[in-house]
Amino acid sequence: MPDYALYYWPVPFRGQFVRAVLAHADRSWEEPDPEAILGVMEAAPHDQSVPFMAPPMLVDHAENLALAQMPAILLYLGETLDLMPDDAHRRGLTGKIVGDANDVLDEMTRNGGRSMWDTESWNAYLPRLERWMTIWEETGRRHGLSGEEGHLLGGDRTDLADLVTAVLWFTMTEKLPSLGPRLRDHAPCVAALSARVMETPRLSAMRADTDARFGDAWCGGQIEASLRRVIGDA
Repeated sequence: MPDYALYYWPVPFRGQFVRAVLAHADRSWEEPDPEAILGVMEAAPHDQSVPFMAPPMLVDHAENLALAQMPAILLYLGETLDLMPDDAHRRGLTGKIVGDANDVLDEMTRNGGRSMWDTESWNAYLPRLERWMTIWEETGRRHGLSGEEGHLLGGDRTDLADLVTAVLWFTMTEKLPSLGPRLRDHAPCVAALSARVMETPRLSAMRADTDARFGDAWCGGQIEASLRRVIGDA
């Protein structure tokens, strides 16, 4: 039996963060099909392994434990797979990075596709997206990230903050390449870190697998279609 079951739709988006952490830690997982995901998602809360509204949901088979919500899953994996820093300050910052990444995803999909992007709304949002990039870059700068060297929060190994950073920015700019120049302009060290992490052997293999399964999709649905139209990646 695989170590975990990841319930998430057949797109990268939030699920890619969990896949990357598991791949980096050399853990195995299965991904039930959309019909199975709908089954557990629509079950009554008292029948669910963990009461939850929507994926991702992760089941840790060894611990007989289920968790939902991307930030909770990532912090759990960070703790149990030894991917957290030793000191309290950087542990707190790791939680902030996870929360910030979740916020960026919400903003980029306009809170789960509640409204679609048009040129006016995208142009109004762009300064905020660039500010997010600069926030990441300044965070890394304060902890010694420079050029092709270092880690987002310092230290001497790839940890959860690095993985979350890499999945967020590398996946977004790989799937939506028109955004790549903006990242390199506003966060060159973060762009380099993200590429370095995502090109390691285990994460390269994970990416090859998800590319084969999901193609060029990022978040999917009508919201991705509207996003691609306004940035010119349709």
